[in-house]
Amino acid sequence: MIPSNRRDVLRAAAAVGTVALASAAPVARAAPRIAKPSPQVQPALGYAPDALAPAISAQTVDFHYNKHHKGYFANLAKLVAGTAMAAASLEDVVLATAGKPDQRALFNNAAQALNHNLYWQSLTPGGSAPMAALEAAITRDFGTRAALEAELAKAAMGQFGSGWAWLASDAGKLKVLATGNADTPLTMGMTPLLVIDVWEHAYYLDKQNRRADYVAAILPLLDWAGASARLTA
Repeated sequence: MIPSNRRDVLRAAAAVGTVALASAAPVARAAPRIAKPSPQVQPALGYAPDALAPAISAQTVDFHYNKHHKGYFANLAKLVAGTAMAAASLEDVVLATAGKPDQRALFNNAAQALNHNLYWQSLTPGGSAPMAALEAAITRDFGTRAALEAELAKAAMGQFGSGWAWLASDAGKLKVLATGNADTPLTMGMTPLLVIDVWEHAYYLDKQNRRADYVAAILPLLDWAGASARLTA
């Protein structure tokens, strides 16, 4: 059962619907420093498939991780085979192909692989608390973690169609934003810290079309400790 106050926050967020969406085109800014670039290999889940239940069922994790997420890596492997991109990190492929129409398939598969990596790493059974540096940044930029979660919920609900709701660091300042399809704050010079997947395959088996229920259910599972580590990396 979703608490009425959390449901009310989400309903209000959906009504507002004025989230600034990130552009698909890359911005002429320095790329963020990547401490540990992601290889073109699907990382293992950090928990059992049923560990996020009842918010996310084992069935949804199976379809989402083993079919959708895995499929992006399989498609990417075919696209980069025999090219210079075959040895590049996911981040490098994304940054090299963003905004190039003739490279759209390559960008989409690399970015979706990378975005899904962070999605699974943004969740942990029972949730976690932010460490000191992130806690201080949240207080500075949002006031409270509850206010930040409300902004994330608004971004997730305000994203029209498929996409993502992000917490990112922009030169040290925390920002919440939404992007469509495979787009990512990485191409805007930001460092993604945490993300909520709002493609329908992330929640349709469990919640059907009730995105608000899905978002409310996973807010308590957010891995703020992991986001803290990415902020200070």
